[in-house]
Amino acid sequence: MERYIDDLLARRKTAAGTAKDAERQHQKGRLSARERIDLLFDPDSFNEIDTLVVPRYERYMDGRSSRYGDGVITGYGQINGRRVFAAAQDAGVMGGSLGEMHANKIVKAMQMAIKYGCPFIALNDSGGARIQEGVDSLGGYARIFDANCEASGVIPQISVILGPCAGGAVYSPALTDFVFMTENSYMFITGPNVVKAVMQEDVTLEELGGGLIHSTESGVSHFLARDDQECLAQVRALLSYLPPNNLDDPPYLPPVDDPDRRCPELEQLVPIDPHKPYDVRQVIASIVDDGRFLEVHQLWAENMVVGFARLNGWVVGLVANQPMVLAGTIDIKASIKAAHFIRICDAYNIPLVTLQDVPGFLPGTHQEYGGIIRNGARMIYAYSEATVPKLMVILRKSYGGAYCVMSSKGLRGDLLYAWPNAEIAVMGAEGAVNVLFRKEVSEAPDPEAKRAELVDEYQTQFNNPYIAAGRGLIDDVIAPRDTRRVLIRALELTLSKRERHLPKKHGISPM
Repeated sequence: MERYIDDLLARRKTAAGTAKDAERQHQKGRLSARERIDLLFDPDSFNEIDTLVVPRYERYMDGRSSRYGDGVITGYGQINGRRVFAAAQDAGVMGGSLGEMHANKIVKAMQMAIKYGCPFIALNDSGGARIQEGVDSLGGYARIFDANCEASGVIPQISVILGPCAGGAVYSPALTDFVFMTENSYMFITGPNVVKAVMQEDVTLEELGGGLIHSTESGVSHFLARDDQECLAQVRALLSYLPPNNLDDPPYLPPVDDPDRRCPELEQLVPIDPHKPYDVRQVIASIVDDGRFLEVHQLWAENMVVGFARLNGWVVGLVANQPMVLAGTIDIKASIKAAHFIRICDAYNIPLVTLQDVPGFLPGTHQEYGGIIRNGARMIYAYSEATVPKLMVILRKSYGGAYCVMSSKGLRGDLLYAWPNAEIAVMGAEGAVNVLFRKEVSEAPDPEAKRAELVDEYQTQFNNPYIAAGRGLIDDVIAPRDTRRVLIRALELTLSKRERHLPKKHGISPM
């Protein structure tokens, strides 16, 4: 992924400097609304609705709007053979600007999606509110926001940013479950000209709200694509893991991968030395069906990895610490990222699998001042609130409060496992010895030798999974190579668990 970012920045640096060349670069890979619909939906499956809607204030228009349904295409069709509703703004008609009837079309399509229990996809490419319609256009945005909130947690909502999305328009995508962006799209509350006038800050469209910025810095974007084609293919891939609504289960695919397959490579992928990093994505790929893992928020809060995969054909949501970044510690961004993903999985009946290798929460004034306590609590609440099956495997480290917050028995985790070399304790052996035996070490003839002796003793007596297993805080200690088949058997058992009390559990609150 670092190579991808470097390549993107290099291409931007070498782009032509003239305004004309810059415009050609900006338009590269962008399609019309109808071309996007054709790419997104299965061939010949899309059915358009409200094609004859005209603007309320047509006297301000040039007549084109009557022939194009007021600048937005709405309807329903099949994606991977499953029904989905969509609205695609057409930048070729009045810049895709939103007026009263334009908004009414989108809201109607969203309400139909709720009524018939289908996902809703918004393809955003708009210059913003239609100035000619004044407050009526603003009222249209408010109705869309309300429909987003009504649909939240009931049907999957996906926003795809394929051009400009500015001002109040950005709040509809922020209210949806997933946001996709392309390299030549952008989102911001206030544009560069206003920022310069008010804040005396020179910034470009891309620096202020480009797809890369929102994928790496703000976390607004969950997926980043090079162009429209790649982006719409990603949307189709995501939908293959999601149910149509909160009352149905995710789509099951008959597996090809052997459910009893062992994974001996795991014993080499994860170093026994707790200080050595490794890529947890390789662990995930080893365990899940066919090594297929759709990562969400790949470029943001990289010390936490979340995404979708399958185990023996069943969809699961993966939450894993990433030792390659910040040693896998939990910080503010990681807490928010995990909490949001957990709540999505819970709302749409997707079991959770947590792979834990965490030394604790990231310390420091920056984290404390930023609200690590408040944001860490969001992850705790999400795990506790979730009623879907919750499985967990401790791969290596599980220290302190971080052990508690990641699907522990105390948070009603269903089946929890640990590898034989896992360390489960309040802190690492070195830290514990420094606190408990400081005087004994300092008074020893050879302090370093004494410290090493005490560390080894503490490691043997306390920093192992068997103490936790003896207290019933984990259900079993398993060999790494058996992780896949153990998780599959646990999943098949816990899938019979049903704790759904209301048609709508909760909404997916903005991050």
